[in-house]
Amino acid sequence: MKTDLTKVKKKKALVLANFGGPRDIKEVGPFLKALLCDKEVVRTSMPDFLHNYIFSRIAKRRAKTVSKDYQGIGGKSPIYEDTEKVANQLRERVDMPILTFHRYLPATHTAFIKELSKLDVDEVLVFPMFPQFSYSTSGSIAKWFDQKLSKRISTHMLWLKSYPAHKPYVDLYCNRIDQFIQHNNLKSDSLLLLFSAHGLPKKFVKTGDPYQRECEQSFQAISSYFPQSVSLLCYQSKFGPGEWLKPYTVDVCLNIQEHAKGRTNVLFIPLAFTSDHIETLYEVETEYMPMIRNKGLKTFRLPAFNHGLDWIDTIEKLLKDPSLLNNQMLIRHH
Repeated sequence: MKTDLTKVKKKKALVLANFGGPRDIKEVGPFLKALLCDKEVVRTSMPDFLHNYIFSRIAKRRAKTVSKDYQGIGGKSPIYEDTEKVANQLRERVDMPILTFHRYLPATHTAFIKELSKLDVDEVLVFPMFPQFSYSTSGSIAKWFDQKLSKRISTHMLWLKSYPAHKPYVDLYCNRIDQFIQHNNLKSDSLLLLFSAHGLPKKFVKTGDPYQRECEQSFQAISSYFPQSVSLLCYQSKFGPGEWLKPYTVDVCLNIQEHAKGRTNVLFIPLAFTSDHIETLYEVETEYMPMIRNKGLKTFRLPAFNHGLDWIDTIEKLLKDPSLLNNQMLIRHH
């Protein structure tokens, strides 16, 4: 009797892909070097050897300052542990091997390649932990996979490219915001919801990066659930010269009364961040929030999803939506 191939269940594996923050102070330098030497993040026309030489030196200098910031949040980034905890919880629910990939933790790459190469699967689902797509985040991971993995593996990858306005993601955010408002006895009509996403150079968007558009999709979908509040989208963490996406979070904070429109409470919402790290725990907490308090407004910060059970539920729902899966490698070609 012949087997109906259309009914053969494919063997699958899942890769949770994230930045991977430094696990201790010693990893800050290697982390920054890997980040700044990535030409999807810092784009120059220099030959690779020259780019890597210059930005390795810059990373070494910046590591001294950035290490102090990491000391202020416990001496490490939570991203690595959060991603591993998400994977462990998914392993209890999903019947497939689950691996984690930490883009800017070079010390983890060899083991990842070895583990992935041993798998006997037909498809590898890749779930980037970035709700909004950018060539500097998910695109960088795709390029690394294309360059470092065998074609036997990379050609069988299915990408969940992004999910900026998909119902499970929007519902998760709305529920989290609503619960935070109730827990802190706040009133929606007293709130400025300040959605702060990671910044991106304007020239990236002009050359086809969809990140800004997808951030706006997320912002509009989530903020529409809170019509009594004032909502604003801004962008943080600019570094280096050139114009980035605006408005800059720092400028909004310095002129917060112009944006609050009489609201007395400001709630920071970490749009584009699924795990708390240096940008939320240090930059928002110790730089931006005091600026607002100095203007006489109360300020709060909504925690990122981290490894909450509702985030695990959301990932499960997104993975079950076939319309989100794509076999393109998502690599920038210009």
